[in-house]
Amino acid sequence: MAYLVDTNIFIRLANRNDPIWPLILDTLRKLRVRNEVLCFTPQIISEFWNVCTRPAAARGGLDLSAEQTERKVRLIERNFVLLPDSLRTFQEWRRLVVAHALLGIAVHDAKLVASMNVHGVTNLLTLNGGDFKRYTNINAVNPSDF
Repeated sequence: MAYLVDTNIFIRLANRNDPIWPLILDTLRKLRVRNEVLCFTPQIISEFWNVCTRPAAARGGLDLSAEQTERKVRLIERNFVLLPDSLRTFQEWRRLVVAHALLGIAVHDAKLVASMNVHGVTNLLTLNGGDFKRYTNINAVNPSDF
């Protein structure tokens, strides 16, 4: 089984001072032991880079340099599977935003779901499961569920 790993998981993993860092690490280890395929998308890396390089005083920023962030992104790329974007991903995203009449920030979540649908991934490891309730074909799993 495959899991898309949401940006919020990677952000917690990048910050050893985060109170749930041990839970995130333990969950990823458990999934690896079960031979689960752990994935990411270009959007997730873009969001991750944004938060990592954002100043600490600004909405959850980690205040890392571009070089520090690049090292973390390379680790993700080495240890997780990329679900590449394609024309099909874009078309699925468009279908979802119209079908669900999505507005504002919800369109970003729809892009993740579109990637999952195109690549046949049904599990999402996230801290924001409520944001994905409208998608009945997606199983949003919180690390505390393991």
